[in-house]
Amino acid sequence: MAQSATVRSGAPRRRMNPMLSYILRRLVLFIPTVLIMSLLIFFIIQLPPGDYLTSYVAGLKAEGVMVDASVIARLEEQFGLDKPWYVQYLSWMWNIFTKFDFGYSFDLGKSVWPIIADKLPMTLFVSLIIMLFQYLVSIPLGIYSAVKQYSVGDYALTALGFLGMAVPNFLFAIILMYLTFIWTGTAWIGLFTKEMLQTGIHWNNLGEFLKRLLIPVLVIGTSGLCGTMRSMRAQMLDEQGRQYVLCARAKGVSERTIIWKYCLRAAINPTVSGLSGSLASIFSGSTISAIVMNLEIIGPTLYEALKAQDMYLAGTILLVMGVLIVVGTLLSDILLAWLDPRIRFSERSE
Repeated sequence: MAQSATVRSGAPRRRMNPMLSYILRRLVLFIPTVLIMSLLIFFIIQLPPGDYLTSYVAGLKAEGVMVDASVIARLEEQFGLDKPWYVQYLSWMWNIFTKFDFGYSFDLGKSVWPIIADKLPMTLFVSLIIMLFQYLVSIPLGIYSAVKQYSVGDYALTALGFLGMAVPNFLFAIILMYLTFIWTGTAWIGLFTKEMLQTGIHWNNLGEFLKRLLIPVLVIGTSGLCGTMRSMRAQMLDEQGRQYVLCARAKGVSERTIIWKYCLRAAINPTVSGLSGSLASIFSGSTISAIVMNLEIIGPTLYEALKAQDMYLAGTILLVMGVLIVVGTLLSDILLAWLDPRIRFSERSE
């Protein structure tokens, strides 16, 4: 009995911090999640009938060029297209993990990763600028619209929000490019001028680059901005009607403190939880809009790869987008736990 009492009264076991434990569990699940995602991506890409070689041969026949069956068979063997899709998938993943080789782009005639690496830095830069514009503008406007409910500013922002969500991005892009041509004599198409493509971006042409960046930010960011603003307004209005807000006002707490310290922390949760989806959608660059504006980012490359059934290039781009969703979800969950004191991650009791 004495020995048993001694054991029970000993120092308690030191447990890992709940948040750290949660992050580690999510990181352990990261690789299986990505593997399952890659399998689904590769399977879905293979669903349409035919492959790149089929499309290529059909294009040659449409031009009157006849291709011998033996040549087609040799090309299928060379590209590995004569094997089942799951064998192609296993070979693709094995090369990624052992050689960091994401495959060969049939359409562009070179390795996949250099193609993506050439577009990735500018794509990430543009995506981050758009996300900053979207959230730094939409959250204050949503708060203002809720605090000043039924005011002239609220009605104006409501009309602007519905208009921004209703107008197609590609149409908005065409309108802005037309207006810039009328006002400046030059349509700001693309992010780079010929000089920038030759010499790169430096202090002398930085202003021109920022001007050209303005239209993509407005076009791609406006739809998400208006949606986030409407969501923020609805959440703030809901929080302002809760009992704890009425209690705080009855106790004499200032309206500024109620809005910024209490209501905002609860109302911002849906916005934070949507970060992962926003990151992936902005990363693709709103593909149709990117094509209209001739943007040198990853969205048009993905469109061309899917159209040509270039499976390794399309699969790698979609895989990168999937990884961004997983990473964005993890970051949004951590941020939610930090922002909202009601959210806690605790270990299961034994």
